[in-house]
Amino acid sequence: MNVAQLADQLRKDSMFMKDVTRWEVIPARRARTAPFPACMDGRLKPALESRGIHELYIHQVRSLEATDRGEDVTVVTPTASGKTMCYNLPVLSAILKDEDARALYIFPTKALSADQVSELYDMIEEIGVDIKTYTYDGDTPAAARKAVRQAGHIVVTNPDMLHSGILPHHTKWVKLFENLKYIVIDEIHTYRGVFGSNLANVLRRLLRLCDFYGSHPQFILCSATIANPKELAETLIGRPVTLVDENGAPMGERHFVFYNPPVVNRQLGIRKGAIPITRTISGMLLKNGIQSITFARSRLTVEVLTRYLKDLVRDPLGNAGRVRGYRGGYLPGERREIERGLRSGKVDAVVSTNALELGIDIGALDACVMCGYPGTIASAWQQAGRAGRRQGTSIVFFIASSAAIDQYIVNHPDYFLHKSPENALLNPDNLYILMSHFKCAAFELPFEEGDRFGNAPGTEELLEYLDEEGILHHTEGKYHWSAEDFPASEISLRSAASENFIIIDITDPAHHRVVGEMDRFTAPMLLHENAIYMHEGRQFQVEKLDFDACKAFIRSVDVGYYTDADLNISLSLLDVEKEEPFARTAKAALGEIKVTALVTMFKKIRFDTHETLGFGHVRLPETDMHTTAMWWTLPDALADKMAGDRLKNGMMGIANLLRIVCPLYLMCAPQDVAVVYQVRSPITNKPTILIYDNCPGGIGLAQKAFSMRDLLLEKALQVAEDCGCEYGCPSCVGPVGEIGEDGKRTAMRLLKELAG
Repeated sequence: MNVAQLADQLRKDSMFMKDVTRWEVIPARRARTAPFPACMDGRLKPALESRGIHELYIHQVRSLEATDRGEDVTVVTPTASGKTMCYNLPVLSAILKDEDARALYIFPTKALSADQVSELYDMIEEIGVDIKTYTYDGDTPAAARKAVRQAGHIVVTNPDMLHSGILPHHTKWVKLFENLKYIVIDEIHTYRGVFGSNLANVLRRLLRLCDFYGSHPQFILCSATIANPKELAETLIGRPVTLVDENGAPMGERHFVFYNPPVVNRQLGIRKGAIPITRTISGMLLKNGIQSITFARSRLTVEVLTRYLKDLVRDPLGNAGRVRGYRGGYLPGERREIERGLRSGKVDAVVSTNALELGIDIGALDACVMCGYPGTIASAWQQAGRAGRRQGTSIVFFIASSAAIDQYIVNHPDYFLHKSPENALLNPDNLYILMSHFKCAAFELPFEEGDRFGNAPGTEELLEYLDEEGILHHTEGKYHWSAEDFPASEISLRSAASENFIIIDITDPAHHRVVGEMDRFTAPMLLHENAIYMHEGRQFQVEKLDFDACKAFIRSVDVGYYTDADLNISLSLLDVEKEEPFARTAKAALGEIKVTALVTMFKKIRFDTHETLGFGHVRLPETDMHTTAMWWTLPDALADKMAGDRLKNGMMGIANLLRIVCPLYLMCAPQDVAVVYQVRSPITNKPTILIYDNCPGGIGLAQKAFSMRDLLLEKALQVAEDCGCEYGCPSCVGPVGEIGEDGKRTAMRLLKELAG
């Protein structure tokens, strides 16, 4: 059965349709093209025509023309719209016209780098000219590195390698820096928060070195759909850009199905789980031979769903290679093998975290299933764009979990379908991040008096501070590096923690093997001793977690449960920046806080029934983070009216409502911001509700929340009033079992008082 037949059958199925809140059909779109522009080197034309390309899409032509005028360009079009041509054609044209010209390509992941290089190789072979293209990352053999530095016309790398492997060793890259004409940065929407703030500073360092070597490169940036692509690009590179956002690529008809699992307990507002529904729908696609991708929000859900789907297709020998899992933590070779299987059609179904959201070529899939809302509209459209790369009909299922934000989306599909995607926020001048890269810049090249560090503020103060600390030495008008260490090695661009944990399988005593890796913040949750770690549907028990050596040792097991850990958070005040009164004696404030996280226990959860089988203790060190927060302090008179647990229940309800509205109105992912309530806060000694940036130093979300605090309270009240439940449910203030029968009423009363 093909997609169109399956869609027709499902629409006639009354049992299925009673839980569908919207079935949207997005019509097919024809291509809009224009002739090859005059600025493109004529030798590219036969190579393109041999691929069946006789004209370019209008966004490709406009980006080429803007690049030819010497402008920095940002191209923003959906997944699979041919953005690669927007940078490959001007770069190849420039090298064909001047063989000394060089280009630097920066991709967020090694997987994407490898994928794009193979496409570039094919194009260069068809042109028949010797344009040397090399990948330079952690997997590049030492013997090949010299050739890349000397001869590479196009060097493809990632931000981490640029930061620690290229910039500190710029004297070995003279040929590249002297002749650098283009810097290409793809998937810029991924550079948000800490990662984006780090990259902006890496680019300040890169441009400082280009200036030293006398080159003045242009930028070509590409992004999936976000609300502020021009602002994001200009913050990243510190220069004005030309925006090209009129998409000329064609698209086949796409069905978008919003599915809300049925309520199984109306009094408590509890719905059937999203995982069993996803298992059924993904299984139906698999049985009908429709090649599909299923996205899940967590690594654990990916492994649980992979196991379920593999069980559907096992052959008599137990092989189930038609179904694969895919997530961060799998080794590169395994991920490349899965990508090849999808392209060749050997893999019928893949279950992935957002790791496959980016533009890695996995061929033309016909269906996409989202198990829960991925957190942002931009991500959801990226995931949906994985289906329907051909001209044919495709189908996307959004399966809502009982999480409040999922319920908001599934019951307000217009918000998803018509609301502008999120802003990508970053803060390059975050002092933690700026200081780290300032040290790296000083190590790479001495600062002279009066020098600037891109558009960063306070260069003189930073130089004086580092001179006083003995890290720099001021002599004859220059600041020289005088510390012994290598500053780039201390900084992780992607998180506040520096190194990943290596996961080692010790099942076979004679042959220990590395099966994956995990970041420092996630490891205590998933790799504590006695945790069940899952990999491609297989189960392993963690025998030992060596926190100091960053290693986890696992052994293969076959048990009927998985584990989930509890994280305890405590907060303390560092500094108050602003404080303003409102609603009589209530106060709103903005400041710096310290967040301490500690994993204390874990649950064992049975497969299929998802019942809790038991608990265990976790003994690991705590982790600290300094960040920015805003908070509301409730007036004493209001708190005194609430007897017993009423105040706690009402505040818990408000915190749950703010967790829904903050990501929607601050335009960020739910994991970027945290909401906490404290009946007696150690920060204020009063009942307090806090919103803080969930990353070291903050990226500006708390400041934004402080400036729109009245709107957030108003929208939180609206969500509670619009929800049809009487006493509370997971879609608004939280389930009655958590907040009590008076929780919803108390939360609404508090909100009305706070909102005046």
